[in-house]
Amino acid sequence: MYPSHRPRRLRRNGAVRRLVSETSVEPRHLVLPMFVREGAAEPVPIPSMPGVVQHTRDSLRQAAADAVAAGVGGLMLFGVPAARDATGSGAVDPEGVLNVALRDVRAEVGDDTVVMADLCLDEFTDHGHCGVLDERGVVDNDRTLQLYGEMAVAQADAGAHVVAPSGMMDGQVGVIRDSLDATGFEDTGILAYSAKYASAFYGPFRDAVDSQLTGDRNTYQQDPANGREALREVDLDLAEGADMVMVKPALSYLDVLRDVAGVADVPVAAYQVSGEYSMIEAAVAQGWLDRERTVLESLTSIRRAGADVVLTYWATEAARWLRR
Repeated sequence: MYPSHRPRRLRRNGAVRRLVSETSVEPRHLVLPMFVREGAAEPVPIPSMPGVVQHTRDSLRQAAADAVAAGVGGLMLFGVPAARDATGSGAVDPEGVLNVALRDVRAEVGDDTVVMADLCLDEFTDHGHCGVLDERGVVDNDRTLQLYGEMAVAQADAGAHVVAPSGMMDGQVGVIRDSLDATGFEDTGILAYSAKYASAFYGPFRDAVDSQLTGDRNTYQQDPANGREALREVDLDLAEGADMVMVKPALSYLDVLRDVAGVADVPVAAYQVSGEYSMIEAAVAQGWLDRERTVLESLTSIRRAGADVVLTYWATEAARWLRR
């Protein structure tokens, strides 16, 4: 007996496989996260993220131009300040490192790509939390919202096309939308980190931003065990005016990503976080994985699960591979 159904017919050569491929990854789908360090005279390598650096203002501009030339869809900027305080005042200072970097990048690339800004206080506070603390040392949700509104206006004024609140404060999207609209920035978009989990995979990122955090963020980021909760967070952010929503991390939460993509009526993003990047780079360094194939397969899996946009530290390099 021979099989009458032969799926291998549609795998027989590259042309056939290309014709019937269900999922594509294109440079426009990719967003490059970038770090800029205040006062740096030269790029500073991040030991736990081989190949990623804290940029100087000049190297940031060059890397942004390179990403645009490769066709990358967007850039997500993070600032690493020289000084921090309890309220993260550098986040709202027009001369703060992130706002200066936004102006630099917009001057370099204009509207040729989407310039995004991480909207969170953790890089700017001396305690490393994503908001201000009350007298008990607990993050004060509503006081933090006031600062998020100010931060959004500062970032929009500096040139951000999109602000990306990542602090997981209740009501953050609504306050930010109201603040932007009240100050003439109605066209500035909001990419909400709607389902951001309290993940172990953020470890290298904390090196990247010189995090001052002790303890954890379990009282505001989501429990990794919870899936349905993500859908509630997405619903709330959409009701408050989010233009896009995000799941973070990506690879360990592809089930959540699929569920979110099934209910969201806006573009859905996923963040391939620092730990995912570093694991693959470490395995490649040992000779255990083929780098290009592994990176592109991981990006394909995120797209296949439902992401319209993928934040990845390989964005520029992957974009070049994809355009060959």
